[in-house]
Amino acid sequence: MSTATAIKNVDAIAIGGFDGMHIGHQHLFRELGEQGAIVVIETGYANLTPGREREYFSHYPVVYYPLDAIRHLDGEGFVAMLSDAFPSLKKLVVGYDFHFGRDRMCSHADLKRLFDGDVVVIEEVCIHNDSVHSHKIRAKIQLGDIRGANSFLGHNYTVRGSVVSGQGIGKTDLFPTINIETEGFLLPKEGVYATLTRIDGDEHYHPSVSFVGHRVTTDGSFAVETHILDGDVVCREHAAISFVDFIRDNRRYDSIDALKAAIALDIKTARNTLQHLSL
Repeated sequence: MSTATAIKNVDAIAIGGFDGMHIGHQHLFRELGEQGAIVVIETGYANLTPGREREYFSHYPVVYYPLDAIRHLDGEGFVAMLSDAFPSLKKLVVGYDFHFGRDRMCSHADLKRLFDGDVVVIEEVCIHNDSVHSHKIRAKIQLGDIRGANSFLGHNYTVRGSVVSGQGIGKTDLFPTINIETEGFLLPKEGVYATLTRIDGDEHYHPSVSFVGHRVTTDGSFAVETHILDGDVVCREHAAISFVDFIRDNRRYDSIDALKAAIALDIKTARNTLQHLSL
């Protein structure tokens, strides 16, 4: 089915920013039915799932509207735009805090007034009495609270990137790593993490230990690199690193040997953390 045909048949859409595609967002998607779609209002600030990353976390088609292209529309104009784009539209799904129209002057109450169809409003989603929001997930990631971030996301926080050359001392003096250059992703606090890594689009997750930060013991350069625990795997183009747990802060060591000993402990910790996961 072509994209145009798929959009023509869409009868329900969820509308929002959806950065992170977290568990709160998933509550919206559950209301869509078989002919649903996701409408992303793209602010340009998404860094949990930048660009088209959102499409990894839903089977629904995703349609993007840059905020700058629609911010001039009033409430009636916004609803008319959606009705024109989705001719079979019968249901809108939004969050309790959804606002739209020029200067965000309209709420879901206005949506119910302006749209000739069903409007479903999803109430606040909380974990341990803490409301789930993308900005809270960002804060947790920046603090290295990967477990907390993942509990809000409903999946492991993942960054993707193209393979780049490293220092060249991994295989000779330390442990071999895959170095990637990410673009647009929020990176976690500098340090070492237990992770799962996918390479070159393969569906298999490799247990791994990953480093994010400046190589303060060697050349001081910034790196995002991952060491695969189950063998010397060749990665040619792309890798995706999914963060499972924080191991330790970035530290400076007095020698390469001391750094290697620390990484060996990191590997042991990562193995213990990951061994009970179903990969």
